[in-house]
Amino acid sequence: MYEKIYLVLIRFVEKATLFKVLFNWSPMYRRSCGKITYVSKDLHTVRIKIPLSYKNKNYVGSIFGGSLFAATDPIYMIQLMQILGKDYVVWDKASVIRFRKPAFSVAYADFHFTSDEIAEIQQRVAEENEVNYVKQLLITNANQEVFTELEKTIYISSKAHYKQKLQKKKTSKEPS
Repeated sequence: MYEKIYLVLIRFVEKATLFKVLFNWSPMYRRSCGKITYVSKDLHTVRIKIPLSYKNKNYVGSIFGGSLFAATDPIYMIQLMQILGKDYVVWDKASVIRFRKPAFSVAYADFHFTSDEIAEIQQRVAEENEVNYVKQLLITNANQEVFTELEKTIYISSKAHYKQKLQKKKTSKEPS
């Protein structure tokens, strides 16, 4: 559904604006209490804000860890899907979250891909057909004090290789 809406709106609205608006309007993202505050024109940088509110405050008054994770979870995957385009398949594969200190104030996170990282991903996929790419992310307060460290593993494949891989799995499961 979101892809269909996106394909219609992209004719009239800039990609970065759509990324921000559609994420912030999406019911599942809104429930995380996160809000995208900035998206660069090339989509290489995305900033989010996670306010402390009654919706995400835990028993001791800090931001619930699940809210911190949920607000950051989909960003890298969808950001990379938009940057790489339709010839690639991108999935979140794994996440590790390490809580360093309670978030008793507004939390922030910056998601960033450099042009060199994108070129490396494209080159590795061209050579290896599929890769697991690891990104680090810090969730901080306004003074850059770290609340949480995340490590995201993102699976990236060429669309042709991925389809071939799925077909192999399907045929190997069929009864003889």
